[in-house]
Amino acid sequence: MSVGHTLLGLLESGPRHGYDLKRVYDEHFAHDRPLHYGQVYATLSRLLRGGLVEVTGLEPGAGPERKRYAITTAGVSDVEHWLSTPEKPELYLQSTLYSKLILAMLSGRHAEDVLETQRSAHLELMRDLTRRKSTGDLADQLICDHALFHLEADLRWLELTSARLDQLSEEISR
Repeated sequence: MSVGHTLLGLLESGPRHGYDLKRVYDEHFAHDRPLHYGQVYATLSRLLRGGLVEVTGLEPGAGPERKRYAITTAGVSDVEHWLSTPEKPELYLQSTLYSKLILAMLSGRHAEDVLETQRSAHLELMRDLTRRKSTGDLADQLICDHALFHLEADLRWLELTSARLDQLSEEISR
């Protein structure tokens, strides 16, 4: 996820302090990985240098002055472009799991053990996500569904690969 674009999108509803941006970001996007304050302010500094945000006010406080950030016209255009650009589908043409499988076979280890270990890890994570989904709000349910669908695809690949291990072993040993 692009933190910069997400912060810009949050600023479209109106100017905010970095603290407010972090709170709203964490509420909507950081279910498992909250954003650190340092990352918020470093990102806002980059956006400021790039002309995508501007400081609209300084408020004195007990500590340093609090800056209020607002999105610029260039920032709105940047968010619009980002939202209208499709994400590149992720291809897993050379995965670590595939490498482990081949190396296990080349070294005389049991490739089925590699697949079974991975299958168990996937199923455990799927159980955790299903529990989380059952108690979460709609946003959390959608995030969990996305992860579950990817894990289901991985499980299908594990099953297919398991069924083809003898054939793969023959090809590797040539």
